Amino acid sequence: MSDRWVAVLSGGLSHEREVSLRSGRRLSAALRADGLTVEEWDADAGLLARLRDNRPDAVVVALHGGEGENGSVQTVLEMLGVPYVGTDSRACRRAWDKPTTKAELARAGLATPDWAVLPHATFRELGAQPVLDAMVESLGLPLILKPDQGGSALGARVVREAAELPAAMVGCLAYGETVLAERFIEGTEVAVTVVDGPDGPEALPAVEIEPKGGGIYDYTARYTAGLTDFHAPARLSPSAADAVGELAVAAHLLLGLRDVSRTDAIVAPDGTVYFLEVNVSPGLTETSLLPMAVEAAGRSLGEIYAGLIERAVTRTA
Repeated sequence: MSDRWVAVLSGGLSHEREVSLRSGRRLSAALRADGLTVEEWDADAGLLARLRDNRPDAVVVALHGGEGENGSVQTVLEMLGVPYVGTDSRACRRAWDKPTTKAELARAGLATPDWAVLPHATFRELGAQPVLDAMVESLGLPLILKPDQGGSALGARVVREAAELPAAMVGCLAYGETVLAERFIEGTEVAVTVVDGPDGPEALPAVEIEPKGGGIYDYTARYTAGLTDFHAPARLSPSAADAVGELAVAAHLLLGLRDVSRTDAIVAPDGTVYFLEVNVSPGLTETSLLPMAVEAAGRSLGEIYAGLIERAVTRTA
């Protein structure tokens, strides 16, 4: 049993508020089962007063999107000197921007699909169609369009025909001002959770993602039970399983991530493992990938996060 009491931050005002609340509830239940005293706090205008008046031993950030992943809440916790589980504010800001993470990992020699980044203004000032034509000429088809920032695949769409590009671009720009166009890689999609331990970061078993009907792993497929089949551990050869684990640990270290992260990747038919993106605040809902990886590793959510809480308290002491 532990005498620690922690505040789990969830909710917030991002597009992913409801998912965050579900993550917060599940994590809180797991920590209580592990003997911790837990309060669930919303990330709202009353948060700073609560932190000052009723300071917890540590905070666990279970916010998704926006301020929970771009370093904003982490900056506030750092200014107040409150221990928290998760990546620090500077590394959060770096990981939040997908093109930045891809460029850093590509410079380090890790494979990631070719990409182009175009702000809304470019389409407006140079003409959408000529820019889209150049995009296809440069990257080829199929492509996946996604906002350059954000999570849960909001605004993401696979484009297999050039005629689909304008609608995909409009949908993407509904969630941000900049489009990340990426060559779409066919293969086995996996997610790899990395957890920091006493001997350094450890990759948990990869989870294979198989959306039903041949679709993509978009927001609906992620959070609607029954729309996606998951395999934990992933149905990979031993060498491929090792490779995705090594990729996730490398991304965790190269980007300066802390405590826990989740790397999304594609294993191509030729065995090449491509980095897609990284998440510093992975989902913890009943359809989320981190809990599946934890279960496949024979561990419990409460045990892992209780350990991370102790790490957070110790490094801030």
